[in-house]
Amino acid sequence: MKRRFTALALLLASGSVLAQPFALDLDGRLPHIVTEAQVTARLAGDLLARDLQQLTGRAGTRSDSLADCVRRCIVIGTIGAPQVAQTAQAMGVDLAALGGQQERYIRAAGRVDGREVLLIAGADRRGAVYGVVDASRELGVSPWEWWADLRPPPRRGLVLDGSRRLSAAPSVAYRGIFINDEDWGLHPWAAKTFDPVQDVGPATYARVFELMWRLKANLIWPAMHDSTRAFYTVPGNAQAADDYAIVVGSSHAEPMMRNNVGEWKPSDGPFNFFTNRARLLGYWQARIDQVKAYENVYTLGLRGVHDSAMEGATSPEQARDTVQQVVALQRDMLGRSLRKPPAAIPTVLTMYKEVLDYYNRGMQVPGEVTLVWPDDNYGYLHQLGTAAERARPGGAGIYYHVSYWGRPHDYLWLGTTHPALVRDQLERAWTTGARRLWVLNVGDIKPNEYLTQYFLDAAFDAGLLRQDPARHLAAWAAQGFGAAHAAEVAAIQQEYYRLAWERRPEFMGWSQTEPTRPVRTTDYVRSGGEEAEQRLARYAALVARAEALERRIPGELREAYFQLVLYPVRSSANLNRRILKLDLAGEYARQGRPSPALYVRQAREAHAALAADTAAYNALGKGKWAHMMDMAPRRLPVFAEPAYPSWTAAPGAGARRGCGLVYPAPHSVEAAALVLPAGRPASRSLTLVSYGGEPAAWSVAPGAAGLRAQLQGGRLDAANGYEQGLTLEYDGAPRPALALQCGGKTLKLNLQVQEAADASLPAERERIVVLPAAAAPAGGDWEAQPGLGTSGRAMRARLDLPSREAAALGKASPLSYRFQTRSEGGALLRVVAVPVHALTSENRLRLAVQLDDGALQTLDYTTVGRSDEWKQNVLSNMAVRTIALPRLEPGSHTLRVYALDPGVMLDRIDVVMDGAPHYYGMPPADRPGHGNRPDQP
Repeated sequence: MKRRFTALALLLASGSVLAQPFALDLDGRLPHIVTEAQVTARLAGDLLARDLQQLTGRAGTRSDSLADCVRRCIVIGTIGAPQVAQTAQAMGVDLAALGGQQERYIRAAGRVDGREVLLIAGADRRGAVYGVVDASRELGVSPWEWWADLRPPPRRGLVLDGSRRLSAAPSVAYRGIFINDEDWGLHPWAAKTFDPVQDVGPATYARVFELMWRLKANLIWPAMHDSTRAFYTVPGNAQAADDYAIVVGSSHAEPMMRNNVGEWKPSDGPFNFFTNRARLLGYWQARIDQVKAYENVYTLGLRGVHDSAMEGATSPEQARDTVQQVVALQRDMLGRSLRKPPAAIPTVLTMYKEVLDYYNRGMQVPGEVTLVWPDDNYGYLHQLGTAAERARPGGAGIYYHVSYWGRPHDYLWLGTTHPALVRDQLERAWTTGARRLWVLNVGDIKPNEYLTQYFLDAAFDAGLLRQDPARHLAAWAAQGFGAAHAAEVAAIQQEYYRLAWERRPEFMGWSQTEPTRPVRTTDYVRSGGEEAEQRLARYAALVARAEALERRIPGELREAYFQLVLYPVRSSANLNRRILKLDLAGEYARQGRPSPALYVRQAREAHAALAADTAAYNALGKGKWAHMMDMAPRRLPVFAEPAYPSWTAAPGAGARRGCGLVYPAPHSVEAAALVLPAGRPASRSLTLVSYGGEPAAWSVAPGAAGLRAQLQGGRLDAANGYEQGLTLEYDGAPRPALALQCGGKTLKLNLQVQEAADASLPAERERIVVLPAAAAPAGGDWEAQPGLGTSGRAMRARLDLPSREAAALGKASPLSYRFQTRSEGGALLRVVAVPVHALTSENRLRLAVQLDDGALQTLDYTTVGRSDEWKQNVLSNMAVRTIALPRLEPGSHTLRVYALDPGVMLDRIDVVMDGAPHYYGMPPADRPGHGNRPDQP
């Protein structure tokens, strides 16, 4: 060994640093990769060699000795490795900046004894790895090159910047994922398709850990459902984590690195600290002794066997005191076993569900233990740290979901959490000092690929949170699908998330679970059907756009595009289509319309298409992803193929016959009219119907004025359900006119022009004035949140705003909205917020509203626990407070909204006049200065 290092020193005797680019495929050859003689470095070198082979089609070479390199070399390792240190010295690269650092690297190119060398020197194992994966990303290799088949196109002339680079330190110390609820995807795929142990074993985890490398995550909470063998009971799992330098922890339900659901046996007795204390302590001690040589973050505390409350406690106070006692015992156990002060051992307490209640009842947690704040399972962080809590030496972290099994309803199927919500919540965590640990519940990993990357990219570089998340999405699309397609991929994804924000596909049955309830008719048909039709139109337009782009995507990327874009988009659309078409069939049957039979047929086709796409997903890659995608996790009622009712268009006795018109809001006082805003361009829709199911030709009659139909004529028959939806463009003329000829009849539209005193102000449409939050300028106490809310741009009260009372607003800056009404009678102010939680335990969630010169009225959006109100809020992503106005005079009005607490989030305000239709989502509106198509919010 001494002779080897002497030879190495002679080899490195002369060298220099070069700022010029380092070529990777010069003269048809790849550089020789030289790694530290340690398994993590070797794995990193092999990853780089594989990436270069994908890019160039040429196989590379790797060894542990620089002596094996003839002309050009890439040297990879940690600063403690002699080969790395001596190479740096010969190149004149000072590595002192890495001293005492974690997960950082220096990269530099230079010459050593006539050889060209690219040095990647890590402060530690993960630092060296991140130097490799950063190089791969720069060369165009996506983190999802294997997990989503997003393979880079072949390239020539590959170069890396050769100037000295010191990487930035990660923003969050522990950044990781929790594989959870894997019963419907990851586990059957691993067991039946991929892993030799027929479970989620070391072959699977090696791929997971490599993905984590590429996303610069360092912490895993392993899969832990009863479908999967416990992590430490599968030979090779723990060693794989150590080989990949991955820190292992365990979930909120699994203290002391144990997987209770897989490891606590009936023969062990009750999982009850009060009656079986010695067995529990021994159970924990055995695992700590088994894993103490590895790098771990230890979860403390005590819950039930599997995500349930503690067994045996007779009161919340007793449970609180017991958890406090257990934490002290566990820390002592760790200190003895690891032979370290407990304060020097990474430990966390995840305050999930009832544990947060114990904490808020006064549970004392040692200052060195990291407090992990959870979300409410639906993407809204329950609570974050006060100034006193932020001063704790153990710091804080968060546990966040983009996949969930439980009440009020699962969302395990598709990744639909809006990136703008993720950004808002992570920004809250960062601002309140929760910076030590961020863990994301990713479910099966697929199909939460993009959301996983966004979360982990922000965890590594919290500077991303200062940007509109749309920028990150566009950059992700460019890396994966190329600059030519990036804008369109990102736009499709944005619309996908926007539609799911209003109602996730899994929630479209309007059912709940635990206990499981049957599906019911959706609230999208309360207005008579038009709102459901417009949602279907938006999904149809999105699918058409996604399918058109698929035809332009390069063939080698189409399977990746199907996984990441087309399957989620089309599946969301088809589930909505199946459900809403059946709801509309029932509604239209009640209205005596002839289309129900067509709608039932279309619902059946939507379910068949959903099944076909899922089968296609599982056939991708010649079976690579077999068993990964399940379109009905847990077999909940929303996923089940329904019974299809039978309707005929033939009229019964006394039924209506002949052509007629259906206006947009049949369940309102404007049921028989089309109301247009005077002087403003606008779009409207209506439906031409041949009642009784009789075929009829139709056309626009001569003499139309101020209105133009997008279709000028056609035929009503069985193919279109004897109905034709029409979109009409209005030019603002004072006396519009339009008539249709149908089945020998002339149908003159009932058009009412609504005069407005001030064309610059929002006015009624269908007796509702819609005021999006961002219709008022940001600034002062408020900041815009692009992408959030049904309005697409919510307003958030500043996170550093102190809580205050309405009587003490002083010079507070409100959001101010001017609008006008014309209807006589009463009204309702519906103040719609994003259902966030109070920022800390010292805050609430209040707004103050003032209409004209009236009194301030305080609205508090705080919800309690898992109340029915909270359930409805998270299912709809809306929190609603109302103010009844017994009489609202026609004319102009001013509404002011004041923030009383930090972080409260305003979505929109609806001024709903008596007799208006009932909408589930954001009502249609005409904006001052331009028209709205009926398929736009």
